[in-house]
Amino acid sequence: MAGVSVDGDLVVPAGAAGVVLFAHGSGSSRRSPRNRMVAARLQAAGYATLLMDLLTPEEEQVDNRTRHIRFDIPRLASRLSGAIRWLSERPDTRGLPVALFGASTGAAAALQAAAEVPELVNVVISRGGRPDLAGDALERVRMPTLLIVGSRDVEVLALNQAAAARLSGPSEIAVVPGATHLFPEPGTLDRVIELALDALRRNMAT
Repeated sequence: MAGVSVDGDLVVPAGAAGVVLFAHGSGSSRRSPRNRMVAARLQAAGYATLLMDLLTPEEEQVDNRTRHIRFDIPRLASRLSGAIRWLSERPDTRGLPVALFGASTGAAAALQAAAEVPELVNVVISRGGRPDLAGDALERVRMPTLLIVGSRDVEVLALNQAAAARLSGPSEIAVVPGATHLFPEPGTLDRVIELALDALRRNMAT
C-alpha cells in the first residue's frame, strides 16, 4: 500500500453489508483494544472490518524514539487510501461500501484519505478524534462525517466543533455524556458503537 507493506487483520462475515477500515490513534496499532472491541461488535452486526498498522515495523522503531512519524498525517493518509483501493480490488470486498473509523490522530488521516479517494468512501466516523489535524483536506470532505466526542474531553470537543464547520459534506457531532478522551468510563464505548452502527446503517446502502 502506497509503496510499503503494513500488517492488517481483515474479517469478512458472510453477506457483509459493507467494510469498515480502522485508523488507530498516535502511539497505537491494529491491536488497539478499543478498536478491536468496536470491530468485533461491527462484525457481529454484519460488517467486514480491516484493522491495520499505519507504520512499518522500521518506522515504529523510529517513532518510539522520536514520536514524530505518528503525527505525519499525509503519510498515514496515504496508507489508508492505499488500503481503500486494495479493498476495492479484492474479490471478497470489491463492491462493498466503505466506511472509515478513525481515533485520535487516525481521524485526521481518515479524513485526508477520504478527500483523496472520495468516490470510494461512503462515510467517515471519528472517535475522540483530532480532525483539525487534517488541515485543508477538511474542505474537500464531501461525504457524511460523524464526530463522536466525550463531554469531558473539553479541548478536543472544541477542536471538533471548529473542524466540523470546515467540512463540505454533512456532518454531525455526537457528544457522549460523562466520557473522557479514551472512553474508559462504563457504558461510554457501548454508546460509541451504537452511534457508529446507526451511521453505518444510514450511509452504507449497497
